[in-house]
Amino acid sequence: MPTQASVSPWWAAITIWIVVNLVNVLQGVGFLSRLPTGSLRVNHILGFVMIAMAAPAGAAGIALARAGAGARHWIGAAVYVAFILLLVAVEYIWPVEFRSPPRPGVLVPYLVLFFGAIVLMGIPMYRVNRSLWWVTAVTSVFLLIAMGIAMRKGVG
Repeated sequence: MPTQASVSPWWAAITIWIVVNLVNVLQGVGFLSRLPTGSLRVNHILGFVMIAMAAPAGAAGIALARAGAGARHWIGAAVYVAFILLLVAVEYIWPVEFRSPPRPGVLVPYLVLFFGAIVLMGIPMYRVNRSLWWVTAVTSVFLLIAMGIAMRKGVG
C-alpha cells in the first residue's frame, strides 16, 4: 500500500484536513475549559466556530464529489455538515438538555455524527499524506484525553 496517493482537488482534501484538526483542538480546549468552571460557556462560543467550519467542509466535500473522488474522500464532510445541522437544532433553534440527564434519543445521534465525522474526515489522509494523517491522529488523541479528563472530573 502506498503512503502517498493523489486526490483532486488538493485544496479540498487539505480543507477537510484543516477542519477535522480544528474540530479536535477546539473541542479538546472546550472540554478542558470546563475544569475550572464546570460551565459549557466556552464550548458554546467554540460551537459558533464549528458551525462556521461547516461551510468550507461542505464546499470541499462537494468539490471532491464533483471531481469524482471516491466517497471515502467526501463522506466525512457530509457527516460533519449533518452533525452541524443537529448541533444547531438542539443547541440553538430548539434548545434541549440532552447531556445531563442523558437523553439517548438526542445524545446517541449527536455523538455518532460527531465522532463519525472526525473518523471519516481523518481516515482519507492516511493514504494521501501520512505525515498529515499523523497530525490528525495526535489531535484526535488530544480530544479524547481532554474529554476523558472532563468526564473524570464530572464535567464531561
